[in-house]
Order: sequence, then structure tokens, then C-alpha cells
Amino acid sequence: MKITIIGTGYVGLVTGACLAELGNDVFCLDVDQRKIDMLNSGGIPIHEPGLEDVVARNRAAGRLQFSTDVAASVAHGDIQFIAVGTPPDEDGSADLQYVVAAARNIGKHMRGFKVIVDKSTVPVGTADKVRAAVLAAQAEGAVEFSVVSNPEFLKEGAAVEDFMRPDRIVIGCDDTEAGMKARSMMKVLYAPFNRNHERTYWMDVRSAEFTKYAANAMLATRISFMNELANLADRVGADIEAVRHGIGSDPRIGHSFLYAGCGYGGSCFPKDVQALERTARTYDQELLILRAVEEVNNRQKHVLGNKVMARFGADLSGKHFAVWGLAFKPNTDDMREASSRVLLGELLRAGASVAVFDPVASEEARRVLQLDFKDEPGLFERIRFADSPTDALGGAEALVIVTEWKAFRSPDFAVLKKQLKAPLIFDGRNLFEPDVMADAGFEYHGIGRSVLTSVLAHGHA
Repeated sequence: MKITIIGTGYVGLVTGACLAELGNDVFCLDVDQRKIDMLNSGGIPIHEPGLEDVVARNRAAGRLQFSTDVAASVAHGDIQFIAVGTPPDEDGSADLQYVVAAARNIGKHMRGFKVIVDKSTVPVGTADKVRAAVLAAQAEGAVEFSVVSNPEFLKEGAAVEDFMRPDRIVIGCDDTEAGMKARSMMKVLYAPFNRNHERTYWMDVRSAEFTKYAANAMLATRISFMNELANLADRVGADIEAVRHGIGSDPRIGHSFLYAGCGYGGSCFPKDVQALERTARTYDQELLILRAVEEVNNRQKHVLGNKVMARFGADLSGKHFAVWGLAFKPNTDDMREASSRVLLGELLRAGASVAVFDPVASEEARRVLQLDFKDEPGLFERIRFADSPTDALGGAEALVIVTEWKAFRSPDFAVLKKQLKAPLIFDGRNLFEPDVMADAGFEYHGIGRSVLTSVLAHGHA
């Protein structure tokens, strides 16, 4: 099939490359000439495991092309995927200007039937706005089309695998004649994923739009729920990891997304929770649980900084810390809403200096942190970007772990002891076991794992 992808960001590039991998003829459009030049020269603008190989293989096979030519992109694809950004607006709602602009371009240049697919994460009712924009922009009378909702469910760091082996495909179509035609075309497009068993969930457009937000809101809720319990566990002397196993063994609950830590980030959960709250307010409804989820997460990003200052005091002048992990999660270089940005801001503003290491996000972190501290002279200069985990340790008062990269899970603790001023670790992702760390001679501060400290403090056996 001939497919057009509008937007070569995270969702668009993965979708386009994977659809090409299935044998489709894919045209990827972007207005950013530098990004298109990079893609056409063999580079990719994001870090995503396996994606570079898929892009290269399908470019070489002639199934994947990149361009800024809007008219050519509309002429190419019978199915037009809108996969542009929907950043949060000032009031927390999703900014749909790029989605609407893409719809106008389709309407302006289309000359025959098109299936227009909202792939971007968009609030309920966006399909109506897309339809209105296409109709308003049509140049030569009314050309038939159908707007479909097909939200993505891709995890950064595992997006190619998620796309090629989806657990579900959600498609929302209307029941008009054009909608039924669109349904038939989408069924053919996704047929390769349904050979073993049916993975497609068909529904109306608004329900499909709602499903994406509901899924992300639920996952964010589980994370904030566990983080709030972890903070209480620190106070009462319980081990949140034991609690996680205890409740996760209940099949009604399960183990996924029950890990306590230093807060979620990225491009999806923060903005989608806000956007769903904003949608509710426009209908005179308050989503009290989601408001709490957001508040808990914002507070959780300060937990590591609070633990450091509880140990060293509020004035960290002259103190130096090693930080492992900058990206909001492993296997990506995405720094959007990353917990590391909050931690570094607190340490630097308290007078400390830091040496930081991330396996892939250092370049993006350098760019983002320069912007974060552009109005605070001298702060960015107190950050040293280390070449390795060990390189970050020298002379540090303590090691602070922010991102759960696999490379951090089995360090040489003897080297850590030798490099650090004192054997002290603040673990924002609970990578290590407190009793093992105690036996190795480390002072260890996890998230909700202070059971040993609490027992000793209260004199219990």
C-alpha cells in the first residue's frame, strides 16, 4: 500500500519505518529540512534501539523516502498518517496547531479519496477538527475522505518491537460509507499483525481517542500510587520491594508499573495526564485522581534531592556528587520531563558540583541543561560530563542513580568504594538490595527501602 507519514518525530519515524518493513511504499514528510537531510544521509534524529537498521534497510530497498514536499506527500499516500507533535499548551491542554495544519495541507492538495489517520496522541473530538480543517481547505470541491483514529502504544526504548509485535491495535472509524471504506483499507494495512490471532479493536472514533489517554493515565496512576506508598514505607520501616511482590502476585493487580522511583517523565505521561484533566474541565468535571497523580509525580522528582540534603545539609557548597543516568528512562536519549533535571537543579542551586554520565543521552542533556540554566550564571559550568560510569565517581561525596540503565545494575563495588570519598549511594531506581549493600559496607538510600535503617533506629530486632 502507498502510505504517507506526516512528521518524522518519534512516532512518525517508527511508524513509517516499520510499515515499510512490512512491504509498504512509505513517504515520510517533515517541514524541518535539517531533519530530512539527516535522514536522507543515513542518520536518524532520535535514539531508538533497532530503528537505524530498519530505516537504512528500507531506504536502500526503495520502500522509504523522506521529503519536505507537501504536495508530493499528499499525492503519494492513499492513507495519510498525521504523526506530528501535540505539546502541552499553557493551560495543560494539547496544542493541536500542527495536527490542524497537516489536515489543511491534505485538504488543499488531495484529488481523490484519502484515509486520514490521527496517529498523534490527541484529545477526544480532534477528529472533528481534522475533518473541518480538511473540508475548509479543499481546493476543488468536495473530495471524499474519512478520518480515523489509530493511537500509538509504543514504549520508548522498545518501540520497534512494540510496533512489530503489538499487544493491541486500536482503530476508530465512523459508520458512514466513507468510514466503512476506510475500515477496509486499515484492515488490509494491519492484516500482517493479525495472522495468528486478531489484535485489532474496532470502535468509534471518540472512543479510540479516549483509549490512548486512558491507558497512559492508568500507567501513570500506578507509578504515582507506588511512589506515594514508598515514601510512607520509608517512614514506617517497610520495604516497598517486598510490598510490590506481595501485591503484584495478585493477578487482578499484576507486577507491571509497580516500581517505586524518583518520578516518571518523557513526552507522554506528563502531558497526557494534563491534557485529560483539561478535557474533563471543559466538560465541567474534575478528575481528582489524576490531579493527585500529577501532584505526587511532581513531588516525587524532589525525593532524591531531599534525601541528599537530609544527609549533607541544605548548603552543599564545596560538595561534589556523581550522577548516573540523565534520560527519563533507559534505552532513549529523551530528556523531556526527566527527573535528572530536577535533581541537578537542586544540587547546583545548593552550591554543589556534579559529574554526570549517561550511556546515550549526554549530548541531548548538554543541550537541554544549557537551556535550563541559561538565566542562572555559573550553574551549568559546575556540570562535568563524564566519559564512563567510573569516570564520574572520582572525588564524589556520593553516587546518585537516576536512570535504571542495565549497565548500572552490576557495578564493581570495590571500585566504587575506592573512587568515592565515602561508600554512599542514593538509588533513585532501587537497583540494589539494602542488605547486600550493607554487607558490602555501603550506606544505602533507596526509595521506600529504609527498613534496615528504621529497625536500627527504633531498636527492634
